[in-house]
Amino acid sequence: MEWGFVHKVWDKWASNNISSSSGEPLKAALLINYDPTGPSRLLSTIAKQEGIKVNPIELSQFVDFIKRDKLQTETFIIGPNQYLVTSIHENWFCARCMNTSKPAGEGAIIMQTAAFLLVALYDGSIGSASRAMAAVDQFAWQLGRRNL
Repeated sequence: MEWGFVHKVWDKWASNNISSSSGEPLKAALLINYDPTGPSRLLSTIAKQEGIKVNPIELSQFVDFIKRDKLQTETFIIGPNQYLVTSIHENWFCARCMNTSKPAGEGAIIMQTAAFLLVALYDGSIGSASRAMAAVDQFAWQLGRRNL
């Protein structure tokens, strides 16, 4: 996938969907280069991040969690939060934060596209999760348009 196109789509999408204030559906997002069919020596890297700073060790542990494919039996960590997977779908899954101090909770949506993992973090419960999923789906759709 052409990096210039991904960069442009990310920048427009992030500016409309990510904010630390309560006005946008996401509080943070992370785009990770990820090719599950590639050679094992191919390392995943952070392509883009907004609202969060993930270090390489955290990234490596998260990608290992994805590769182990034990979504229902293990938890994962992003930043200071530990997440438990709550629902699994064909190319995405949802998780809830286990150690949040926020009354409405926190959640994550992770979607796999052809070349990336998109990690979207949000504050809140069901309504917030729906808005976050719509934002994630919009980004994946915009990336997919290039392949038409």
